[in-house]
Amino acid sequence: QLQLVESGGGLVQPGGSLTLSCATERFAMDWYAIGWFRQAPGKEREGVSCITKYSFANYADSVKGRFTISRDKTRNTVYLQMNTLKPEDTAVYYCAALYAPYSHSCTIGGQYDYWGQGTQVNVSS
Repeated sequence: QLQLVESGGGLVQPGGSLTLSCATERFAMDWYAIGWFRQAPGKEREGVSCITKYSFANYADSVKGRFTISRDKTRNTVYLQMNTLKPEDTAVYYCAALYAPYSHSCTIGGQYDYWGQGTQVNVSS
């Protein structure tokens, strides 16, 4: 069982920024692509971003230009920098891992193998 632990959520005003962290196990950085998902109340879970072990990144259209995903292998952590936040970004954010040791790209959403518990992000004035 691969461990994934999200942190960094909170309350922020519209236009503000937050950085989410997804801490995982050392070997995961070599074998798994990491994705960020979110689920707002009453809505289905949606993919937000993903990054491969080769640092190829992909974004949903709704966050492109505002969110940046990155990975720090030395810290076994994947980050999601969120800027210019909007009320519609309010959701529980999850990180997830997909076994993909040879993939040079990743797609938004889809089936992932392991999931974290989530962190709440509230964008409100």
